[in-house]
Amino acid sequence: MANPLYDALIKPHLENEAVFLVTDQGDEISFASFAQMSGRIASVLIEAGLKPGDRLVSYTPKTPETLALYVGVIQAGGVYLPLNTSYTASELDYFITDASPSVIVCSHGDLEGLTDLSKKVGAKVLTIDPDGSGTVRDMSGTARVAGVVDRSESDLAGLLYTSGTTGRSKGAMLSQMNLLSNAEVLAEHWAITERDHLIHALPIFHTHGLFVAINSCLLAGASMRFMASFDVDRIIAALPQATLMMGVPTFYTRLLGQEAFDRALVSNMRLFISGSAPLLAETHEAFERRTGHRILERYGMTETNMNTSNPYEGARKAGTVGRPLPGVEVIVAGPDGVALEQGEIGMVEVRGPNVFQGYLNMPEKTAEELRDSGFFITGDLGQFDAQGYLSIVGREKDLIITGGFNVYPKEIEDVLNDIDGVLESAVFGVPDADFGEKIVASVVLDGDVSEAVMRAAVEGDLARFKHPRVYQVMEALPRNTMGKVQKNVLKQAFVASASPA
Repeated sequence: MANPLYDALIKPHLENEAVFLVTDQGDEISFASFAQMSGRIASVLIEAGLKPGDRLVSYTPKTPETLALYVGVIQAGGVYLPLNTSYTASELDYFITDASPSVIVCSHGDLEGLTDLSKKVGAKVLTIDPDGSGTVRDMSGTARVAGVVDRSESDLAGLLYTSGTTGRSKGAMLSQMNLLSNAEVLAEHWAITERDHLIHALPIFHTHGLFVAINSCLLAGASMRFMASFDVDRIIAALPQATLMMGVPTFYTRLLGQEAFDRALVSNMRLFISGSAPLLAETHEAFERRTGHRILERYGMTETNMNTSNPYEGARKAGTVGRPLPGVEVIVAGPDGVALEQGEIGMVEVRGPNVFQGYLNMPEKTAEELRDSGFFITGDLGQFDAQGYLSIVGREKDLIITGGFNVYPKEIEDVLNDIDGVLESAVFGVPDADFGEKIVASVVLDGDVSEAVMRAAVEGDLARFKHPRVYQVMEALPRNTMGKVQKNVLKQAFVASASPA
């Protein structure tokens, strides 16, 4: 019998009594107890009708039981599909109809609506509530520990839907090898061992909090302070015992806002990692001044998990996402897929064992984005520097074409973000009768900064065709749950406000 993910992540811990999870309530769950819990849940899922290759939808709160549900699905040979618990009924309808799961797990508060949706696909519905109670725990309490279902490296283990900001969300199909190969590389590249204790405050419906953090820690035998959500006071309290933290930029900016956050507090810490959204150079520098630690920034996406990383040992360059990870090929290419010269801006393409198997029910979209050569066209625009570090300059869909010139928003944002009193900015294009698109800059201020000051800074650094025509001051930029600025929301709001009633 073989099940690559289970064999690597769980099998070594069946008798490991070391602590794996520490919860918000102070409960400690050992690796062995977690393996028992997930094994009993696997038995419940098989009894509920989950067969090898079947999909399970998890629309559940972040609890140890939900984490064990993920492992139970792997043990039972299924495909795990976590969904953001903020999704609306219409969004859930799309995901469930498209994925056609055989089992759906939700909280009791969502039971009625998801029971109705389950009837469309003939799925069994189970529950996990925020306190861990529900039918999954009730049924698993007396269940036997299931056997391990045979799976191969090429069999699917995960299904994650993309954010879908420019069209229908796409279900990225991830194999056992896609997930396992990336966990192995990350554990080694970031030097994660059984001596590490990770602060885990990320959601587990996303590749960052689930596949990156959980898989690498299970593989290495590292323990976790498992937080239901990001809470700056809980993180401050947990830092003296921790060695490792994975977060999004918002985590680090909020920590910098705490007086208690200083060098003494993080004296036990080994590594801070940031991803899922760009980290401003100012945050890098402020963090290093305050703590002596230089944040390690990396680059990944739903379809590939992690692709590049700044080094654990060596220079960590602010504004870059580092070099390609071992075994992963990354090129910056032109429209024909041919790699460009160092310093040129082009499409980031990725090839390696981490690259997904395609989009569920979308063969045409899969063919558009996965080349016959195996390279995945990411949609991100980037450039390599002379030392081989990759910088992401924006999404292809965010490229502004004004008066026939290509403008990369990040170039303008970098200038604006360097102005004293500008906290952050987002630059985007909107339709314009004369130029095709005009440039708009949305800025969040942390001081008294006039539009004239911002215009002067841009005019001094950038060619005229790159100058924003409109500046709008906002209290905050709209972001998704992983901290990424939603430029589509900004653009839609601007166009709507400019349209005649």
